[in-house]
Amino acid sequence: MTQPTDTLDARDWIAGLEKGLSVIEAFDAVHPRLTATEAGARCGMTRTAARRYLKTLAHLGYVGTDGKLFWLMPRILRLGHAYLESARLPKLVQPFLQRITAGTDEIAYLGVLDGDDTIFLARSGSHRHTASGYWPGTRVPAQVTAAGLAILASMDEAYAQSWVDARALPAFTSFTMATRQELREALQTYRRQGWALSEQQMELNFRGIAVPLLDRNNLVHGAISVTMPINREESDHALQRMLSVMQEAARSLRNTL
Repeated sequence: MTQPTDTLDARDWIAGLEKGLSVIEAFDAVHPRLTATEAGARCGMTRTAARRYLKTLAHLGYVGTDGKLFWLMPRILRLGHAYLESARLPKLVQPFLQRITAGTDEIAYLGVLDGDDTIFLARSGSHRHTASGYWPGTRVPAQVTAAGLAILASMDEAYAQSWVDARALPAFTSFTMATRQELREALQTYRRQGWALSEQQMELNFRGIAVPLLDRNNLVHGAISVTMPINREESDHALQRMLSVMQEAARSLRNTL
């Protein structure tokens, strides 16, 4: 995963595509149904323009409507599934996630950084795990996930600093690192030690452990992580049990990323 630094020539920019995608991204858990006016306000465009994009998306089957409200249709999942089916990284990492679960009986994940969030692209798990944990496509604020913290700590330090400076840091629990100074200090620690620990940052009584996936040039492509209830064992014991297995998986992947 490289930091986004490339610029696009104005001749290659398709503004309509950008706006259409922004309309799709206007829908979320808090805004599952929108009027054209609401969609336009969330995308920074007029009601008339937003309605045209919504009507086009409805004609293509990506959006449903009752004439006033609009909502996403299942067809939109084709876009995400196309990535999961074609992307190299999840397929490459999946066998290693399965080995981690086989050796530890914990759910293992592949996470990458996408803007503000960690997005999980793959997971392992035994049959007893099928009703728990994150599923491919789940997005969680990066600063409260072990995977997000491990990725940020492995990025260029100036980029990580700018990322922290540009984000609001809401507190989800009383344990959440909700100040920039606290988060900066944690990232420095994780950078030195090469792994990240997140306890009760997003949800009480849960722990995450993550190691970054680095290539031969030390560029970070994502992170392998596990989550577990914290009441089963002390942090030191969990780290002793999990870290060597996860670090071996990351080392094995290093020359293939």
